[in-house]
Amino acid sequence: MTGSGSMARTEQPGPVVHAPAAPGRLPLLGHALPLWRQPIAFLESLREHGDIVRLDIGTWPVHVLTSPEHVHAVLVQRAQQFGRGRIFERLRPMFGNGIVTTDGDFHRKQRRMVQPAFHRNHITEYAEVMGRAAEAMCASWKAGEEVSMLTETRRYALSSVAEMTFSGGLSGQAIAEVHRSLPVVLEGMLLRAVMPKSLDLLPIPPNRRFDAAAARLRGVIDEVIAQYGVEQAGQEDRHDLLSLLLSSVDADTGATMSAEQVRDEVIAILFAGTETSATTLAWIFHELGQHPEVERRVQEEVDAVVGAGPVRPADLPRLTYTNNVFQEALRLHSPLLFTRRALAPLTLGGVSIPAGAELAYSPYALHRDPALFRDPATFDPDRWEEEGEEQRRAHRFIPFGAGQHKCIGDSFAVWEILTAVATVASRWTLVPAPGVTVRELPAGIPQPSELPMIPVSRH
Repeated sequence: MTGSGSMARTEQPGPVVHAPAAPGRLPLLGHALPLWRQPIAFLESLREHGDIVRLDIGTWPVHVLTSPEHVHAVLVQRAQQFGRGRIFERLRPMFGNGIVTTDGDFHRKQRRMVQPAFHRNHITEYAEVMGRAAEAMCASWKAGEEVSMLTETRRYALSSVAEMTFSGGLSGQAIAEVHRSLPVVLEGMLLRAVMPKSLDLLPIPPNRRFDAAAARLRGVIDEVIAQYGVEQAGQEDRHDLLSLLLSSVDADTGATMSAEQVRDEVIAILFAGTETSATTLAWIFHELGQHPEVERRVQEEVDAVVGAGPVRPADLPRLTYTNNVFQEALRLHSPLLFTRRALAPLTLGGVSIPAGAELAYSPYALHRDPALFRDPATFDPDRWEEEGEEQRRAHRFIPFGAGQHKCIGDSFAVWEILTAVATVASRWTLVPAPGVTVRELPAGIPQPSELPMIPVSRH
């Protein structure tokens, strides 16, 4: 039975079996070749072969979950039976021991210590920073003059996150290094995550570029934290993220984080708050450019709620249609692949999963499953107003993950993106540059190949 029918979406009693293998396996390489050549299409195709499908990446076996029920079981209902998994371990050169890569008691402790920095009161303060960065982005454009929205959204997100993370002039060196290293890390991250670990040691250009970029970024953050400790000594009541992390105390032991641990958490915040937000925001502007009627409705809502002034934090919850646009862009342009690891032998959906086995799931493929979303390839913000079975099955939509590893900065990202969309909509109409076909490029979140757009003043 394929994964496209509703009967395949529930746990069925019966004999324990092994997961069916995906077609196209090659000796030694396994399924590495289609994952290398067409990772997006290949991951989407797996739903046709079952709810749990086995892949072999070289000699590394992976059980891919294609049903939301199984994903929900692994992330939420049976989360204690699973560890982080290979992809997160393979990203340690970038993220160190931050909450992005860790698990178990250490992860829970770190999450408790980092969580106060993302309290709603702080996010309200951060929203003012986001608003200033969005205003600066809009002010830099000239009517009729083509801009690269990929460059613009990355610059906006980086400016916002850097100002929220660091105080004063301490962020300049870090900002420059993020601009330099982030594209390199993005290029190598998906490849590093899915390819055999033995290939890491090969002195090939992708490995050298990835390792060097990760090392540079970690080094510059270390320097900034050391300078910060000296220059900020004696100053109190600072609410930037770095200050909050440095002053965070473990409720059980009274200990603070080491400088190295703060470094790892800062890198995770810079990466998530910059790249994931910038990519999602770029896709929103692309979709608005492709759907002028949707853009007009966003502009009308922003005019009614925000008016002629800057976007205020209190405005954001009232931008309901704009938020629907955001949700729909998240659905269509989701993270490509995550993993978990079975800590002990278990059975999932009647399939035997041995201890140490890797399980993978693709939010991207899940969110485009026609069994879960009507006309899944269609950009339709109104679907989020509909009632019925789609709305009740909330665990089918997981752009920020779920359970104990759900993205800690999800509210932060929502405010960051809605602030930019509303600010742009109040001033500009963005028209796609003629003669350009935008394609998806594989990455942690698939990236637009290019996104030139032409701002047209609304006033």
